[in-house]
Amino acid sequence: MRKLNLKVFIDESGGFCFGVVNAIQKAENALKNYRNVYCLGQIVHNDDEVSRLEKLGLVTITREDLSVIHHSVILFRAHGEPPETYRKALENNNEIIDASCPIILNIQKKVMTADRNGEFILLFGKHNHPEVISLAGQCLRMPLIIDRFEQIMINELPKQVTIFSQTTMSLREYQDLIKQIEMQGVSVKVHNTVCRQVCNREDEIFSFCLRFNKVVFVAGRNSSNGKVLYSKCREANTHTYFVSSDSEIILDWFTANETVGVCGATSTPRWQMEKVKDVLESF
Repeated sequence: MRKLNLKVFIDESGGFCFGVVNAIQKAENALKNYRNVYCLGQIVHNDDEVSRLEKLGLVTITREDLSVIHHSVILFRAHGEPPETYRKALENNNEIIDASCPIILNIQKKVMTADRNGEFILLFGKHNHPEVISLAGQCLRMPLIIDRFEQIMINELPKQVTIFSQTTMSLREYQDLIKQIEMQGVSVKVHNTVCRQVCNREDEIFSFCLRFNKVVFVAGRNSSNGKVLYSKCREANTHTYFVSSDSEIILDWFTANETVGVCGATSTPRWQMEKVKDVLESF
């Protein structure tokens, strides 16, 4: 079979965000020093990276498991955790390795302050996302969690609300949501909590995708940031294909001598993009 001779380029601005790098470094260091290390939830929304760490000995657990784990080492990932999680882990005499992203820890403090001041809080994010759970857990009164305007009953809102966003949501969608609420006569106190690295990646990845005949976007299927960035890729280049591993690449997507860009989410490791590049260059 004749080789396609694809010219493949990796997005140099891609790879893990700071929070994920920090969490993985802490996990790797802990695995060198402790026999058993548990991680509460997937350390990153990327199955291949989770599998790599599990081969080193990391054990992924659920919130339900916390009640039966005693005298162990538990890592809290970058997404952050509510106060109740810390209490449960410490009650069972566990040691906590806290890899919460400092940006999210700062947002948690702001959410708690707003809640204690009696402000009505809106959280723009995915209901079951671990970061949203960590933010909502700072409140004495459950905030209203939404991921689109249609979920709001405007008549039930007070005249003034305070809004925060999950850090990995689309900045454009966040800004559009705020405008829609304000158009209903509601005063909105805005906290700009979409991560700057995520915002910058949207522009960077758009420009990157314009340069190639085809694009392969690599991310975990359950990555919120991956969904946002993939949408941005498709906006720039309709010939963009989403894969969660190199095994999902299909030869028929490509024709001879095409240029192909490889990029990913902030939860996609560089080594995974390198593997995708190797597969493409083998065609």
